[in-house]
Amino acid sequence: MVKFLKRCYVYLIFVFLYMPIVVLMAYSFNDSRSRGVWGGFTLKWYVELFHDRTIMTSLYYTLIIGILASLIATIIGTIAALGIHNSRGWKKKLVMNITYIPVLNPDIVTAISLMILFVFAKVRLGFATLLLAHITFNIPYVILSVLPKLRQLDIHLYEAALDLGATPTQAFWKVIIPEIMPGIVTGMLLAFTLSIDDFVISFFTTGSGVSTLSIKAYSMARQGINPKINALSTIMFVSVLVLLVIINIRQEREQKKGRDRRNGAKRQNESFSL
Repeated sequence: MVKFLKRCYVYLIFVFLYMPIVVLMAYSFNDSRSRGVWGGFTLKWYVELFHDRTIMTSLYYTLIIGILASLIATIIGTIAALGIHNSRGWKKKLVMNITYIPVLNPDIVTAISLMILFVFAKVRLGFATLLLAHITFNIPYVILSVLPKLRQLDIHLYEAALDLGATPTQAFWKVIIPEIMPGIVTGMLLAFTLSIDDFVISFFTTGSGVSTLSIKAYSMARQGINPKINALSTIMFVSVLVLLVIINIRQEREQKKGRDRRNGAKRQNESFSL
């Protein structure tokens, strides 16, 4: 009975969380503009969505910002993760605590802080400030994705590569990077997902003429419920969901490989002991 009640409680939570999204997705295929009337199945709102020039412009900025921010944040975050991993003592703890702050900090605080910084530095709000803001809040997530792979790395691999004749640069690119590549890819995908999904920070750090899809959806919703908002929200939700599924599949595969590797080493040690 207790197990049944626990399951019901979990199912109710999922229904509460995802039922509004399901309804929104359903009404994106509604032929009627009214949410209270089902006028039949249609794809015309998706067609009108892709013929809307302002929305296509927002899509362009969203993708450009997402790609550039994720790539730059991945490079900076990977370098930072390597530095943190090789640090020791109080310096490492201090940097890790600083890294956790943007992750735990409310988005509204980060957004207002960045906006004040840009205004204080007399930087005109626009594409550049939006890109810098996205890079800033993405870097900690990349660091936290790469660090676990560095902790799993055999500390003797680098030295073994040097002993076998590789230069430090060759050992880094051909030994270290391939070993931590799953964490780098996961961090990059996570950064891209967060960049597409962000609204609060983007809203406070962008200028006129530059808006992402989330900002565009917000501005459209303020003018009244438009079925194109449902279509746009559905596309954004599905895109983010696909990226998250890819990230989870990669993490699951890497965890399975790690377990298989540990089990193989354990069996090998047992055979040697016998």
